[in-house]
Amino acid sequence: MKKDIHPKYNKNVKVTCTCGFNFKVGSTIDKLDLEICSQCHPFYTGKQKLIDDSGVIDKYKKRISDQAEIAKDKIGKKAKKARQISNKKEKSEK
Repeated sequence: MKKDIHPKYNKNVKVTCTCGFNFKVGSTIDKLDLEICSQCHPFYTGKQKLIDDSGVIDKYKKRISDQAEIAKDKIGKKAKKARQISNKKEKSEK
């Protein structure tokens, strides 16, 4: 390794979060300040909330439920084709 080109490595750097949680890590920076950590992040604490300002989630759920209702009324291609053939036969017999 070349001398005097690498930054100084500190083994015990204090990391402070805005929630007040502190821990020590190794880093080339003397002090680290975080806005959010694993102690206060909603994903890790289990207090995650979905923020739906414009109703996007409700629109999605409605669209999915509408598609499910439409799918109930639809019949498969083979059944539809068989029904068309039987209707043609009935018309031709009359």
